[in-house]
Amino acid sequence: MNEKIILLFHKMHGLGNDYVVINEFEEELIPEDKKSEISNALCQRGFSIGADGVIFVSKSNMADIKFRIFNSDGSEAEMCGNGIRCFGKFVYENDVLKEEKIRVETMGGIKELILAVERNVVKKIRVNMGTASFKTSDVPMISDKDEFIDQELTVDDHGIKLTAVNVGNPHAVIFCENLENVDLDSLGPLLENHKAFPERTNVHFVGVNNPQEVDMITWERGAGFTMACGTGATSTVISGYRQGILDKNVRVHLPGGDLQITVYKKDDELGAFMEGDAVSVFEGIIELNL
Repeated sequence: MNEKIILLFHKMHGLGNDYVVINEFEEELIPEDKKSEISNALCQRGFSIGADGVIFVSKSNMADIKFRIFNSDGSEAEMCGNGIRCFGKFVYENDVLKEEKIRVETMGGIKELILAVERNVVKKIRVNMGTASFKTSDVPMISDKDEFIDQELTVDDHGIKLTAVNVGNPHAVIFCENLENVDLDSLGPLLENHKAFPERTNVHFVGVNNPQEVDMITWERGAGFTMACGTGATSTVISGYRQGILDKNVRVHLPGGDLQITVYKKDDELGAFMEGDAVSVFEGIIELNL
């Protein structure tokens, strides 16, 4: 017999990348074995709340708080740049964790958030996204190369030059001359599910305006086209910096708005800070059958 519950949720977005946020800091509301199924159902536009993903707020044994995110297809992702900014705004403004500096546990490692607060409202969130790895074994990517940087991958009998990188989750970055000529609905799924990426990958096509400014469109793993991707913007700028295409401070223009990415060096690795806003849209209740 199905159990019915009344669930309180918040709807938020980061540059149009929208999420359902569920607070499980004090108690688990959705059983672990139901999180994937329920997340998929909640994200169905026209039939439920509708979103690119579902964020769960929970306690952590290794950081101040824990972030979990499920894509709209029900798969759990390691990290999400836009999602974690929404997470930071949510936990502060809803008194879950009233700190302006927060260490957050994610499946992609511990991330550090710095909140810019005015009159108890979070205006901007700066996230230390950590360091990137270009090693194909870390992406992960099946290749005979140790790193896949500006190399050609055969996709549907055509060669596409891309850079594979992991910034807590996997990304394929393609720098191109004209974004208007990119058939994202076709190439996005082909690259996301390419046999070279055993855990699938996020896909980004990037147009360079100048070394400090780029345009980017995204096909997100498990969600499809999204208005923005924070980890994608991070992976793009780090990849461009590594290739000598971009400077270390870059404004990334996405369909949903802009992000500022700043690259830093840590030992022999490249990392980045991501800065942008997050928006609370509404809160509500929904009846669920568990």
